[in-house]
Amino acid sequence: VQLQASGGGLVQAEGSLRLSCVASGLTSSSYVMGWFRQAPGKERETVAAISWSGGITYYADSVKGRFTISRDNAKNTVYLQMNSLKPEDTAVYYCAAGNLPLSALRLEYEYDYWGQGTLVTVSA
Repeated sequence: VQLQASGGGLVQAEGSLRLSCVASGLTSSSYVMGWFRQAPGKERETVAAISWSGGITYYADSVKGRFTISRDNAKNTVYLQMNSLKPEDTAVYYCAAGNLPLSALRLEYEYDYWGQGTLVTVSA
């Protein structure tokens, strides 16, 4: 299984970016997908997650109303649309996939497969 994240870059505050993560090697689309981030000097945190159907999502409080997670199972791809970016959103963003209960969407240790990360830098 491989997860390839892309779409990071440098953006000014209040700008937007869309991250993509393409999964290959998964035996089915019935995987929860999630986005996580790790800022310099901080622990990795859960940003957003989505059930395989797309009907259930989780967002960290810090990104609610600004970020939107979505997925296209036909393309084995999960997206993270990030709007109204803030300097504190600066981090390496990782995508992950796992076969986990919906009650565990936000629990990063439940995810089985991880991508390599893409850097998002938001300037003031």
